[in-house]
This record gives sequence, structure tokens and C-alpha cells, in this order.
Amino acid sequence: MEELAGRHAFITGGAGGIGLAIGRALAVRGARVTLADIDAEVLATTVAGFPGEALGAPLDVRDRSAWSTARKTAEDRFGPVDILCNNAGIGPDAKLIADTAPETFDRIVAINLTGVFNGVSEFAAAMRARASGHIVNTSSTAGLLAAPHIGPYVASKFGVLGLSEALRYELAPHGVGVSVLCPGLVATRLGESTRKITGEPPPAQTPARPAGMVGIDPAYVGERVADAIQVNRFYILPHGEYREAVAGRAARLQAAFAEAAESPGYAPGAPLAGIPPE
Repeated sequence: MEELAGRHAFITGGAGGIGLAIGRALAVRGARVTLADIDAEVLATTVAGFPGEALGAPLDVRDRSAWSTARKTAEDRFGPVDILCNNAGIGPDAKLIADTAPETFDRIVAINLTGVFNGVSEFAAAMRARASGHIVNTSSTAGLLAAPHIGPYVASKFGVLGLSEALRYELAPHGVGVSVLCPGLVATRLGESTRKITGEPPPAQTPARPAGMVGIDPAYVGERVADAIQVNRFYILPHGEYREAVAGRAARLQAAFAEAAESPGYAPGAPLAGIPPE
């Protein structure tokens, strides 16, 4: 999608942080932007000060009927959605998995993972029918690397990565692009928005966000996303400092495969079907 001018972008979690930064980066390139967010009050203020053509759409990404309403509102104003950014999410609560309340796990997965599916379910078929469009799903470096104390969050973000990889294969033959964003620490209002949804204060410190660390400028992330949409880049990795850790995980996986291949009695089976060559 080389030309973004005149395109309609629908962005969840758009009232602040990464979502707003993506919206601004796309608006600079001429896109019309629908910012969707669960916080209607903050959303109204954001839209009023937005540097471009924008619409606010209150949306809880868990509510499938609300998705349909938000889509109608957006498309009545700007026409069919060309770019979908499934960015809304909440943070971890710093509990060990064994100590996590079931309702906490369900809430994190419902917003971070099922919320992404709900967006895809609402818009992807229409993009496929038009043979045009692009979807960006926000995962995390926690979708590439696990860590203690954020297990449910890790599970949700690994899920987003897997969903996005499968979606990419499915939509590519139809001219629809897919990207997955895996940010690390970014200076956003994630803690505040998490507190509003859960009613609990976010943890001051987790392995993913040590105390005192603010994170990179979301504007930088927004620009990386806009660039990726234009060239149909799948992986958007704004934090180069995680490269060695991800390489270490990949090396451990390769070593495990090698061990299996060298085990007595091993007999190669048929390769997995349906995985296109890269």
C-alpha cells in the first residue's frame, strides 16, 4: 500500500500512546483516521486536538456488537476501512501464573487477543473482497520472549503473533497486507488505561517495565508502523536491543530440533502441510 493519501485507517486504543502516534503518522501521509477507544472522555479530547481529518468512535474491543456500530459510524463518515490497526490492550498485573485470578487471565486474553480477532472478524473479509487493505496487530516483545510475572500477558501476545502470521498467509493471495508490531518499553498511558479497566493500580515494576524506566517515544513507533504499511513489512520491531535475546531463543529451539533428529529411533515424518515457503 504505497499510497496512503485518502486511505481510511481505523485504530483501536487510539486515544493515546502508540495508537494515537500511529494515527498521527498516517494523517501526515494524508490518511483519514478513525480513533477508537474505550475511554470516551479522553477520546473526545484527543480527536479535538488531532492534526488531521479524524473521527472518534467509542469502543470496547471485547464487545462484538460495538464493533459493528463503530464500523458503521466510521464508514458512514470516511468510507470503507483500508487500514485496520488492532492496537488496544492492557498490561500485566505482575502476578505469577499460579497466583493469577481466573478473571484476570480471562480479561487480559479477552482484550489483548480476542479483541484483535474481533477486529479482524469485522473488517478482513471486506478487505479480501476488495483485494485491498492492510492490517496491523499489536503484539509485544513479550510475544517473542517470555518472562516471569507477566505470564497471562505473554500468552496473549504470543497469541497475537501466531494469529498474525497465519493471517498473513491467508490474506496475501488476495492483495491484503498484514503486519505485526512487537514493541518493548514505550512511553504510553498503558498503566492508566489498565487501571481504568481493571479498577486496580498497575504494578510499579515488572520484568518488562522496571521501576523508573519510561520507554521510547511513541511517535517513533508510529512512524515505523506507517512505513511498514507502505512497504507491506510483516515484522515491526522498534527495539533493536532485544535482538540477541530473541536470537538466543531461536538457537535453543534449533538445538532441540537437532537433538530430536539425532535421537535413536528417529524417523523423519512428512513436513507440515500448508506452510508456504518464505
